[in-house]
Amino acid sequence: MIRKFNVKVNGKSYEVEVEELNTSTETTVQANPTPVKKTETIQRPVAIPAPKPTSKPKPAPTQAAGQKVIKAPLPGVVVDINVAEGNRVEKGQKLLVIEAMKMENEILSDFDGVVEKILVKKGDSIDGDQELIVIS
Repeated sequence: MIRKFNVKVNGKSYEVEVEELNTSTETTVQANPTPVKKTETIQRPVAIPAPKPTSKPKPAPTQAAGQKVIKAPLPGVVVDINVAEGNRVEKGQKLLVIEAMKMENEILSDFDGVVEKILVKKGDSIDGDQELIVIS
């Protein structure tokens, strides 16, 4: 079976005739005016199954009226918690430390208030934007 194609090479258009030869990968290509014989291997794409989600589902938001939530700025592991439930905290005070990419990141309070609930514990793996501490 002979099929015709228009091929553009370096800005020039060529009319090309391609002859299919049985099931082999050998193909005769003829572009006006010089015939070219070319052999190539054609690989068909292989379907790759989508990866299964590995992250745990995020809990429902815990923020109530008058409460503020401190969220993780990046994924990592909680290595230290510097406050306890019921503690009074001030804006800029260190609440906990997250290790990410072998660096320790201090998480500071954005608000003055009282720690209502600590939603993580030391050693927990956390996702970015995960809720960590509720302050009222």
